Amino acid sequence: MKKSASFIIIAAFLSAIMIGTFLLRLPAATVSGSIALEDAFFTSASAITVTGLIVKDTATDFTFFGQLVILLLLQFGGLGFMTFSTLVILLFGKSISLQDSSIIENDFTGGRHKNIKDLIKKIFLMTFSFELLGAAALYFQFPHLAPGERVFSAVFHSISAFCNAGFSIFSNNFEDYIANPGFNFIIILLIILGGMGFLVLDEIFMFCRRKIKRFSKFSLHSKLVIISSATLVFTGFFVILIEELLNENNTLSFGTNVLSALFQSVTARTAGFNTINLNYLSFASIFIIIALMVIGASPGSTGGGIKTTSVSILFAYFRSRLRGREKVEVFYRSVPTATIEKAFIVIILAFLLISFSFLLLLTFDSHLQMGKLLFETVSAFGTVGLSMGITAQLSLPSKIVIAATMFIGRIGILTLLMALSRRESKAVYDYPEANIMIG
Repeated sequence: MKKSASFIIIAAFLSAIMIGTFLLRLPAATVSGSIALEDAFFTSASAITVTGLIVKDTATDFTFFGQLVILLLLQFGGLGFMTFSTLVILLFGKSISLQDSSIIENDFTGGRHKNIKDLIKKIFLMTFSFELLGAAALYFQFPHLAPGERVFSAVFHSISAFCNAGFSIFSNNFEDYIANPGFNFIIILLIILGGMGFLVLDEIFMFCRRKIKRFSKFSLHSKLVIISSATLVFTGFFVILIEELLNENNTLSFGTNVLSALFQSVTARTAGFNTINLNYLSFASIFIIIALMVIGASPGSTGGGIKTTSVSILFAYFRSRLRGREKVEVFYRSVPTATIEKAFIVIILAFLLISFSFLLLLTFDSHLQMGKLLFETVSAFGTVGLSMGITAQLSLPSKIVIAATMFIGRIGILTLLMALSRRESKAVYDYPEANIMIG
């Protein structure tokens, strides 16, 4: 029976998680020579889904071999499930159906028809180029490390940042670099580039080469991504900065507060690094971080969440309705009804998944703080990896719930539904309409 692209995506990711679990269980992968099966599985799932939630310290509990396995896993996940799934189909000589081709093109090209083989080549070239440049820049930020360790740290954190993975081989993540502007801006740039999506980056390069003359000539998808991403980053930055300046427990200088607020606003959108212990932040800052984690990055990128375009379509829909317009219009373009429906489905199902996972965590680990459990759940769904320090304290059932939430958050709710749903069948009849009171 012919399998759909969505089915291959899920099978490929599950297989990669199992392989990663096996490799991390090898004696050579850990300093102690052994790791519990559930911890190896959780670490592998977190790496594949580029989340970054950890139950073992990547820096001290894993050997160089173990860290290399984690690096390869997050690179696999970060390059994108669509990319690898398409490669699997092409390598085995299978033809890509019109529906599967449409899924791939919509996720990576916003509906523009391009040659898929050329598209994959461009994705690989762009990814490795950014990661190489990022590693070269980070190399000069670690002068205190030994040469070999310095190279590996630069490569590891460059890939982890571009893939929005949040894994670090420093025990306290990036807290030692909270006041280092060079390091912060390198990581911030890698996170933003990885979270923009390949179509947007492609159009930005075309703009730099003057092949696209004006911003108005960008595709609607790219316009929404760029504007919504900038709005979210600066909104998060200003809210976190103001709240932390008013925080009585904050002892940082103004300049460090500015740098920290910007970093946390950017990293909350699925990257998962931190330059400050989140437990020291105000409740208002934690709230805005949760909101940013839910929204996440953009389609076709290395990040998760409900995506910036879904939220943009939601606001455009409400604006059109408030203006009394039947059509949803953005930048002098009408948005198809199918796209609006997809955005609403993604948002509704995302909140249902978060609520259900949160309920299970409250049931299995009722002794832990409710706010921290909610933060952990949202972080897992958005494949962010930020934590308030309770991941290692979770019970086995809760770890399974978090792993499943990370998996669904990474492959996407619509992809999962496509794999599970039956082929669409059109009814040959219509029932009479009936009115329902709303509001």
